[in-house]
Amino acid sequence: MKILLDECVTKHLKKHFFGHQVSTVLEMGWSGVKNGKLMNLCVENQFDILLTIDKNLQHQQNLDKYPVTIVIFNSFSSKVEELVEFIPLFELQIFSFKKHHAYKIDR
Repeated sequence: MKILLDECVTKHLKKHFFGHQVSTVLEMGWSGVKNGKLMNLCVENQFDILLTIDKNLQHQQNLDKYPVTIVIFNSFSSKVEELVEFIPLFELQIFSFKKHHAYKIDR
């Protein structure tokens, strides 16, 4: 899977994913890009998943417009120590995710 880590997700999480192509917003040169434009960039660059901790993103965008999956780690912090705890549940569900949908993962 091709995964983009949103700007609110620490770049240090990237090294905890195996078997996926993971990029950060910063690496892509998209820092400060608003969510609508970011969704378009995800589609244009063929990302499968936009991973975020922004619980409002799914309500701010018309997901029918974007063939990408939004995955929200339901965390109160962007600390890597907390976010890595979501990865096993993410990996268990990854192949059931559908484009044009948002999924919230709880610990």
